[in-house]
Amino acid sequence: MRIGIYSGNLQVFSKLKPWNEEFVGKLLSRKWTLLSPETKVHQVIQRDKSHDCSIFLHTNPSFNDDSREMYEEDRYIYVVRDDLLHPLINGNKARKLDGVLPLLEDCFVTDVVTCGGCQSAHTAAVAALCAERGIKSHLLLRGEQPEILTGYNLMSTIYGNVTYVPRSIYANREEMLKSHAKLVAGKDDSVVWFGDIVEASTAGLSTSPTLAGKDASRNAGNNLRKILIINEGAADSVALLGVIRLVQYLSGNHLLGRRALKFVVDAGTGTTAIGLGLAALCLGLPWEVYAVMLAETIDVYREKEERLISEFKKHFNVPFIDHIVNKEDSRVVRWVERSRPRKFGRVLEGEIEACQQIAQQTGILVDPVYTLAAWEMATCLCNEEAKGGSEVVMLHTGGSLGMFGLAQRHKNCFGTLRKDSAFINR
Repeated sequence: MRIGIYSGNLQVFSKLKPWNEEFVGKLLSRKWTLLSPETKVHQVIQRDKSHDCSIFLHTNPSFNDDSREMYEEDRYIYVVRDDLLHPLINGNKARKLDGVLPLLEDCFVTDVVTCGGCQSAHTAAVAALCAERGIKSHLLLRGEQPEILTGYNLMSTIYGNVTYVPRSIYANREEMLKSHAKLVAGKDDSVVWFGDIVEASTAGLSTSPTLAGKDASRNAGNNLRKILIINEGAADSVALLGVIRLVQYLSGNHLLGRRALKFVVDAGTGTTAIGLGLAALCLGLPWEVYAVMLAETIDVYREKEERLISEFKKHFNVPFIDHIVNKEDSRVVRWVERSRPRKFGRVLEGEIEACQQIAQQTGILVDPVYTLAAWEMATCLCNEEAKGGSEVVMLHTGGSLGMFGLAQRHKNCFGTLRKDSAFINR
């Protein structure tokens, strides 16, 4: 397997002072969407005996040193099971929206406009969470309406108001979102971007005439609406908060603690990976974050990394972040090429079967577009890691409903699934 890592060694752990408990407490002392940051951490163990290889799942692993000695002859990875958080709102979508939805409620948002692909887990999550709070969602999906609605596409349609947008128009996302929000709004209704309410919430709502005026009108009994635009994938600095909350939980002594880890995640927008890396560095954790690039070039991901961290510094007043962003050897994330690069969304031969094999032997469902890439990277790093070296952790970002859409688009691949396939170490 070819691994292309585009970031230098992280030489920053000894240089960067971690946030103190008071700062972390203030940063994470807020309303959340998830009642708790808790998640399950499982252990996938690969045992070689003679010429046979068996793989099995340990659902209640021990994280102490005795556990490492117990499996010293085996290879294993830990899997953070965020795919089990919720049937619809799971994985990185739940984490990114963890700190977002309470802001919508606090600012009396009535309608949300956002966008995504036809099988977007993001739009389905936004639609479901908004519906629970009495907020209407307007979802712009790229491409044409499928003949049969399935998976996230079906859930988006059930919970929200879906409009299919030609790819040529969708290419200019900002203009598309702004135009549709104006269509949703009446002549007296207000349209704001999510960044507007973030800035207002950190400075106080009274500092924003648009927001303050709207809230005063709403409280006076008027029927004016506030339409909020959320970027594709919720790729905003506030989305990092939920990921930081997750890292703080995982770094507890009863779980992963402060041991040296190679932490692997698939990267669509890259927001989750940036949140993981930022949290690990600033909490002083010896974790190296590997993000498998799925949709963009290394330059685009690096630009997103710098932009999000800069926004995070601005919104949450974290001055020392500058020295992370500006040093080449202190990058937050190791951006990694996929083992078999391809156009985003394309499924290659053998990948559906690989997902089937993993599911049959471990009960873990990965998909060929996103999480299979993280699984392959994690197992590859595990195989290369010397005895007694860093342990490997994969964050399972969910997305299982996307398999329905893939089955709809790639009928031939799913129609030839083998019934007795053995595990293949890819």
